[in-house]
Amino acid sequence: MTPLLDVDGLAKRFGTVVTAADVTFSVAPGEALGIVGPNGAGKSTLLNLIGGVVRPDAGAVRFDGRDLTRLDPAARCRAGIGRTYQIPRPFGKMTVFENVFVAATFGAGTHGQAGYDAARDALLRTGLLRVANEPAGALRLLDRKRLELARALATGPRLVLLDEIAGGLTDREVPELVGTVRDLRADGMAVVWIEHIVHALVAVVDRLMCLAAGRVLAIGEPREVLRSKAVVDVYLGSTFDVDVSS
Repeated sequence: MTPLLDVDGLAKRFGTVVTAADVTFSVAPGEALGIVGPNGAGKSTLLNLIGGVVRPDAGAVRFDGRDLTRLDPAARCRAGIGRTYQIPRPFGKMTVFENVFVAATFGAGTHGQAGYDAARDALLRTGLLRVANEPAGALRLLDRKRLELARALATGPRLVLLDEIAGGLTDREVPELVGTVRDLRADGMAVVWIEHIVHALVAVVDRLMCLAAGRVLAIGEPREVLRSKAVVDVYLGSTFDVDVSS
């Protein structure tokens, strides 16, 4: 099967700090890949490289066979790559619906009734129709995270990049968001998901990749990756939030 996303030899450094070193992997249509690693491993930089926020020093990003390496974030969005950010920053004085409608209009170039329908569908998929007319700045954290996802979905992506979308949520809230991401999988959407709450990833993803110092340390079946000595060594002194014994 031809990969939907093909990341080939990405390299990036900021001064003396290496954030990506020959990072190579692919994601199939409809596949979910989880990414773990210590702070400073280059995880968010990798999403920035895929999304076009940061240009690589070397390597290529191909999407559905098309080379996107030199395209800006807007062009990559319209090609079918959606993105959420670790810290939601909605337009606080606008309503939830208006936030998502803006994403549909300017992210996907969808106008009029089509933009309205795209926004409504994104709100429905993320459970936010009930607060569609409330100001986004008044939302609790879980709904802000949902809004961040809804804005990405309103652009009509085939691949969505999630950057710690469950971060900061309570133990009761995390399963709600995991269920939403799982539903996206059921709809055939591909996902690349960075998360420190490892049990959330294991519940959803097909494969897991561990980054360390900008390099791919391991990639494969999630529980096998978590049992890997190299991965355990990277997390020495920390505790995985997942039972890997089964």
